[in-house]
Amino acid sequence: MAKSGIYAFGVIYQTKVVYVYQDKIGHVEKGKISIWIRLSIFRVAGGFMNKRIGFIGCGNMGKAMLGSLVKSKDINNEDIMVSTKSNTSAQNIIKEFNVKATTINSEVTKNSDIIFLAVKPFFFKEVIEEIKDVVKEDVIIISIAAGVTIEQIEEWFGKKIKLVRTMPNTPALVGEGMSAICPNNNVSEEELNYIGKLYNLFGKYEVIAEKDFHAFIALCGSSPAYVFMFIEAMADAGVKLGLPRAKAYKLAEQSILGSAKLALETGKHPGVLKDEVCSPGGTTIEAVIDLEKNGLRNTVISAIEKCANKSKNI
Repeated sequence: MAKSGIYAFGVIYQTKVVYVYQDKIGHVEKGKISIWIRLSIFRVAGGFMNKRIGFIGCGNMGKAMLGSLVKSKDINNEDIMVSTKSNTSAQNIIKEFNVKATTINSEVTKNSDIIFLAVKPFFFKEVIEEIKDVVKEDVIIISIAAGVTIEQIEEWFGKKIKLVRTMPNTPALVGEGMSAICPNNNVSEEELNYIGKLYNLFGKYEVIAEKDFHAFIALCGSSPAYVFMFIEAMADAGVKLGLPRAKAYKLAEQSILGSAKLALETGKHPGVLKDEVCSPGGTTIEAVIDLEKNGLRNTVISAIEKCANKSKNI
């Protein structure tokens, strides 16, 4: 049997290739099923077709995403490269995450199949000017910047690129982020599915229209700060009532986590879940009435609206 190309032979178990022989023709048999596996330029490991992933910039959000990728074990550390502004930062990244790091953005660009642009929005044009001539045609660019549009990024590159605009939030650090993604017209459905698999490593994601990003930024991108403030206020109340502060924080945090999980897993309307906690003439309804009296609902709506307006005017 004379065939050209790179072939791989492996044992498939629950969608994972357990072992692989490269540069050989491989054969997998089970009962009457016979499967030939052919690999072209991809390497197979842990159910993922490994691509080389680069981060240009690695601030709080970049570190959260990088940390989730490393923790997942689905991406080989040797296939991840990060560029930072200083040698000190690069060494810290190597030490903390055990990935490659450099201070040269073009080096990451040349050695990556997927590039996360994780710098602050006001550095985007400068960084793109630096890397645009070495971006390969099939590379997928992923933006995580608030307020920078697909049209702006395409204009700054000045050529046809595959681009996905995204917005994750910081709970990605613990694999519980909520992200929005929006591809440009050059990204195929298969490529978008791959990006979706990456973002599932950070938590959950939704594909949304670009016009809805301001609402998403206000509702999800910034909402961890709102929730942390609520936790802090709950803990302060606990301390006022005599609880030790460390215990008060733990009690508040687990209550928030459990409530969110209950809403997600039951699919019940939050109002229904609230009513189920409020016994007639009980303690909880007294607290709920006071929250309503002091404008909790309107305060939250107003804050999210102001955040969205700020996003529109960046």
